[in-house]
Amino acid sequence: METISFIARKLCYSVPLMFGVTLISFVLMVYFGPDKTYDLLGKNPTKEEIAEVRHELGYDKPFITRYGDYLSEIVKFDFGHSDSTGERVISIFKKSVPVTVALAIPGFLFGNLIAIFLALLASYNRGKWQDKIIMIGSVVGMSISLLVVIIAFQVLFCSSYGLNMFPVQGWEVNSIWDYMKYVTVPTMSTVFVAVGYNTRFYRAVFVEEMTRDHVRTARAYGCPPLRLLFKSILKNSMIPIITRVIFTLPFIIIGGSILIESYFGIPGVGLVTFDAITSGDQPILKAVVVMTAIMYVVVLTLTDILYKTVDPRISLA
Repeated sequence: METISFIARKLCYSVPLMFGVTLISFVLMVYFGPDKTYDLLGKNPTKEEIAEVRHELGYDKPFITRYGDYLSEIVKFDFGHSDSTGERVISIFKKSVPVTVALAIPGFLFGNLIAIFLALLASYNRGKWQDKIIMIGSVVGMSISLLVVIIAFQVLFCSSYGLNMFPVQGWEVNSIWDYMKYVTVPTMSTVFVAVGYNTRFYRAVFVEEMTRDHVRTARAYGCPPLRLLFKSILKNSMIPIITRVIFTLPFIIIGGSILIESYFGIPGVGLVTFDAITSGDQPILKAVVVMTAIMYVVVLTLTDILYKTVDPRISLA
């Protein structure tokens, strides 16, 4: 009951956030967005033709009426048809969202798990050669652009100039083997960059935890390293870890996928968003903004629930 009550309160608190996001997106993308009138008319249109088209598009309606129509689209999650393809927006996202999720999950999991392992190893051996090598590797990973990594990995693993082991572009997945072929190089690119950032963050968290009295006492009394790392340090560091892991989800699914999917030609949300930006496809962009806002609200709620799960002392009140 406490969790259900908390979720209900959280949703109530999220209403102002959603209202602000929808209002800003409406003003920038719809009210002051591109005028489609002259795209639909030929050369030298008459005033009557212009007025007729503007009426059909709803441009002559008052601000509050148009904003109400926009909110209605959001509630129904019906943004009409794509300006570029004519396909229904909801149909486009039904096809693209599963592709993006399938593409992002391996990189997200491996990027965090590898980083946590390296950060534990570095923090336990703070100041030693293991720590220095891991930190140097992290800095290298952070300093290289994701685009450079994608190009390098594609040349190395996908082209005739390298190993030529994986497809260069596309997403024709009919089996687990096909999935492995298409997801491997994008996953390696994501992990290469993500591990650097994540390792430095997690190491800082673990180093701070190792300064606690109970950890230093356990180490002084000869507590086995694995027990110390996983039972004392990792367990007590779960709050900042959960915060980072959960809050990176929306940015990975929307932001990171744009670059990877557009470069590898993978038909996910990222490629759909990229094409919508370049073509000015307003219905698609409206749906992306709303999806991002909804994901952010879900992430806020999920984070607080997980806090309570890993630390019962935290209240959901």
